[in-house]
Amino acid sequence: MSGGTRWRRFAAMMVPATVVAGGIVLGMANGAIAASFAVSGQTFKVGASKLEGNGFKQYGGLVQEKNGTQHPVAVSEIADAKLYDLCQSVNASIPGVPIVLTINAGGGGKPATATNLLIDMESLEGDATFENIQIGRDANDLNKAKGQPGAFGQSADSVTITKLEQVARSTSAGVFTLNGLKLKVNVGKDAKECF
Repeated sequence: MSGGTRWRRFAAMMVPATVVAGGIVLGMANGAIAASFAVSGQTFKVGASKLEGNGFKQYGGLVQEKNGTQHPVAVSEIADAKLYDLCQSVNASIPGVPIVLTINAGGGGKPATATNLLIDMESLEGDATFENIQIGRDANDLNKAKGQPGAFGQSADSVTITKLEQVARSTSAGVFTLNGLKLKVNVGKDAKECF
């Protein structure tokens, strides 16, 4: 059929992707996913109307794909975080079929919460307020395992970011509670990312 969608092929590709995404969410919620793992080679977007966090640390780092390809990232650690109106999206398009997987949570005044949140990001936008920030700290003092001695780092007692828009390569947490979780596979004209 010319110009049509091969639904069996589409389903064969999307069912495993949805199962994997659900497994990642479940693993993160139960603290089963470690902070150190091979990344997929694909970025994803995270948006929130507001992030509130305590115990903030940030420094440079590298993440690595299974094939050895490395990507420079800004590593952010937050001991306790609240994310309001959380949206996460990943572009899972196949040739000729736009597909975006979205996860929404933390709406209606019930934020998503995370402990020991670790984010490997490529970019971040928003309006940020830090309390008791220290800029120019040695990254190794912030994290002995991940921070390189002599590398730039910064820390703050707390951080608040409104209109958060972040592009990341990985996220992990000890516990990630997603209140009002909605996972959806968006196809065609509905395949829109968080921002």
